[in-house]
Amino acid sequence: MRALIACLLGLPLVIGGCDRQSPPTEQAADNAAAPSADEAVSPDEVTADAATPAPGAIDRSHKGEAAPAARFLDPAGKSVSLAAFRGHPVLVNLWATWCAPCVKEMPTLDALAGSGTVRVVAVSQDLGGAAKVAPFFKAHGFTALKPYLDPKLALSTALGANLPTTILYDAQGHEVWRETGGYDWSGKAANELIAEAG
Repeated sequence: MRALIACLLGLPLVIGGCDRQSPPTEQAADNAAAPSADEAVSPDEVTADAATPAPGAIDRSHKGEAAPAARFLDPAGKSVSLAAFRGHPVLVNLWATWCAPCVKEMPTLDALAGSGTVRVVAVSQDLGGAAKVAPFFKAHGFTALKPYLDPKLALSTALGANLPTTILYDAQGHEVWRETGGYDWSGKAANELIAEAG
């Protein structure tokens, strides 16, 4: 019963959050192109309200916070938390198959995961779990990303995150920055951001 209540409480965050910061006209036009790494807003630029970064802006307001203890499923279906990735920097991407900006950035995340620059952990927030994600991965032919699942929305709820949200953690499991909204993870600007994990 608790799991059901937590799921129902977290559902509005996920449903309402997918690209909610983009103007409706951009959504109508192919859900707005993800900014290229060279056209992206300066990593240090945020809106006047520091609690709500502008789309495409890097949010450093959580810098130094420990990764949440929320548990999700690894590709083998075993329960895991972000603590399992300590020792190496990790880029955590919260996404869903129904979120257009999420889907658009996935190929660049797959390429980044294959580059060996940083460990990329793409955690699906689909309520349908593997039944939704496995066919999606097969259809898109991802070669480096692995399907982590969070059908109970534990991570997006713990982080108060809209979709897509990508968070860089350093080797000690502390947040470096987060990006909300679709992003092009290829190119020089993305590499410079990832290098901040040390």
